[in-house]
Amino acid sequence: MLKAPIGKSSRGPSKIAGPPSLGPDALRIRAPRGGVVQSMEEHSKPHAPHSPRRLRVLTYNVRRCLGVDGRYAPERIVSVIASAKADVVALQELDVNRMRSGGLDQALALASALRMSHHFHPAMRVVEELYGDAILTHLPMRLVKAGPLPGSRRALWEEPRGALWAEITFDGRPVQVVNTHFGLRPGERVRQATALLGPEWLGREDGQGPAIVLGDFNAPPSSNAYRLMARRLQDAQTAERRRPKPTFPSRWPVLRIDHIFVGGGVEVAGVHVVREGKARVASDHLPLCADLLIPATVSRGTPVTGPGPLPAREAKV
Repeated sequence: MLKAPIGKSSRGPSKIAGPPSLGPDALRIRAPRGGVVQSMEEHSKPHAPHSPRRLRVLTYNVRRCLGVDGRYAPERIVSVIASAKADVVALQELDVNRMRSGGLDQALALASALRMSHHFHPAMRVVEELYGDAILTHLPMRLVKAGPLPGSRRALWEEPRGALWAEITFDGRPVQVVNTHFGLRPGERVRQATALLGPEWLGREDGQGPAIVLGDFNAPPSSNAYRLMARRLQDAQTAERRRPKPTFPSRWPVLRIDHIFVGGGVEVAGVHVVREGKARVASDHLPLCADLLIPATVSRGTPVTGPGPLPAREAKV
């Protein structure tokens, strides 16, 4: 039984870890303190995109692979993700090299078990221990940007937040994918949404064309941060005629705080919350999955976000 190896990609966003050479032991993930190991071989086969234009994406706060039953089980997280058959996976709250998780590089271990490449961004560093977010995919991917988002001006002790931006090549076309995890305070979330939509992130000149912004926003639809995002991007759940579904907490979900936003001509073909199998116990969040139609052609200069400046009264907190 082997722990997944520690790769350079886990220490920062500058490297991408390609699919490793997977032998029988590489398809196993060990829990700390000698926990039971489950083989992921049945979930590890890569799959083709669902149609020439349909891209399936998933966002999932995995809570460092600690289930609501108190059991640390990375293999359970792999099982939930694999069941969704997503092409692009955005994960939040991953531990890398942390003692509480047995020193496992969770980003690399999950990507290896799923036979995907990945980028990881540590929003928080404590010496060698890292904690942050990752993008996994079986499609060609390059890093565009990774970095911090503005925090609270009142509580320096609060957890730092960040975002990870990668460009996915899908059917020969570039698609911008941004994974993020917003803070807990309303004012903090508004500053983070404003920054994400601004010139340092999606407002950049190279942030053009099809885009997907997804993650744990900690922002229900009634919040100002959500309204800022939804004013400039399409919420995938509201694009459907069905009533949007909550994702938190996983056993009895009542809050809709995990979101998938799209822009730059991307259309929503379907969206659902993953509730089946082990999803209700594997983490305190449920995964949110969407099937997206990527435009065959995109006019040069097509913006990711909609027109118009951010309202000053909402952007200033």
